[in-house]
Amino acid sequence: MRIIPAIDIIEGKCVRLSKGDYTTKKIYNENPLEVAKEFESYGIQYLHLVDLDGAKSQHIVNYKVLEQIALKTSLKIDFGGGLKSNEDLKIAFESGANQITGGSIAVKKPEVFKSWLFKYGKDKIILGADANNEKIAVSGWLEESENELIPFIKKYLREGVEYVICTDISKDGMLQGPAFKLYHKILEECHAEQSEASKLKLIASGGISSFDELPKLAELGCEGTIIGKAIYEGKIALKQLESYIINNK
Repeated sequence: MRIIPAIDIIEGKCVRLSKGDYTTKKIYNENPLEVAKEFESYGIQYLHLVDLDGAKSQHIVNYKVLEQIALKTSLKIDFGGGLKSNEDLKIAFESGANQITGGSIAVKKPEVFKSWLFKYGKDKIILGADANNEKIAVSGWLEESENELIPFIKKYLREGVEYVICTDISKDGMLQGPAFKLYHKILEECHAEQSEASKLKLIASGGISSFDELPKLAELGCEGTIIGKAIYEGKIALKQLESYIINNK
């Protein structure tokens, strides 16, 4: 299972929110590049970079942060937040994103999202399936849609999506443990939709609170896990993640 630390950006700074609520913003570092370099120094290869300003303003905002991290580290970056147009996508890839995550766009403009999948391929486009009470949330989680989580994922599996990041919003930033039951349910129910051509690679996100939860997520069948506040609040040490990565090579 891939270990993917998260850096969330507001006004160019590294922050964390609780349950996606912008009023709970806590700044952890004024310089996201410093944070990314520290991750890299512990053998981490992947980074989940979220443009929270972009998610709110409906277009890419913090692409310069992406560019800096991509230029000055070897981290493979998946970038999300506010990617709403072909131009946004072009900017993200030109700024150094290895993959992009599309959430709101997959709900509001499915034809555009599908065209990205067709143009860039399933290895480059991640479906962001963030949910509250198993309903998909959009626009930086400020709106809840009518889309049911599992049928939504299944629909896109049929379109060729493989990578899916699923955040249970009620768990996000709360350090109370991830949504084990939800991930089990997704993997079990989506199993029938999978073929050799399209196999769900589920990335767990939200609520990770201790190192012991990582092997449990791996056992469930998660392809990756995104870890944010647990690192910043010292609940999981980067040294522990380094050992996990070495032992699971």
